[in-house]
Amino acid sequence: MSNAWFWLLAAALCVSAVMVVRSRDLVRAVLWLALGLLLTAGLYAYLDAPFLAGVQVLTYVGGVATLMVFGVMVTRRHTSASAEASNDSNAVGVLAALGVFALLATAILKTDLPESSVPTQTTAELGRALLDTYLLAFEAVSLLLLAAIVGAVVIARRRDVETRETRGSATLPSIQVGRTEAE
Repeated sequence: MSNAWFWLLAAALCVSAVMVVRSRDLVRAVLWLALGLLLTAGLYAYLDAPFLAGVQVLTYVGGVATLMVFGVMVTRRHTSASAEASNDSNAVGVLAALGVFALLATAILKTDLPESSVPTQTTAELGRALLDTYLLAFEAVSLLLLAAIVGAVVIARRRDVETRETRGSATLPSIQVGRTEAE
């Protein structure tokens, strides 16, 4: 019966992930994402990793999902808060997802897993490992996240300028460089 809880959480997580991708309303997609992150914390708790479950809830569900909801609601107008999906390659996406699933399933099934995967480290040992042994990897991940945020802002600003130009609303005045008054 204990495996039933795992499969129930895993199935609900898969449904939540599909709903994140398929939802056209951005606010609902973020709420489905928050549910998926909460279900991931449930899986961590089920697998006897309460520290990871707590960090998952505090960091991702409490912080990231809330920030995304506020970000979507602040940057989008309520009338136009739907995602414009002009992609007709659903079959390619499904085939790619099935291929990745087959690859991961094969790798998991061919790997000899230890009998017990319960972590034996305390929180203090984990903190020391992150800030001593794995400091370089920890900082590399933080730089990668910073680059992703900067890239997202640049893309969003570019689309915002393109949208304003196509609507003909108030745009910044164009500056002509290299022209003289004699022209």
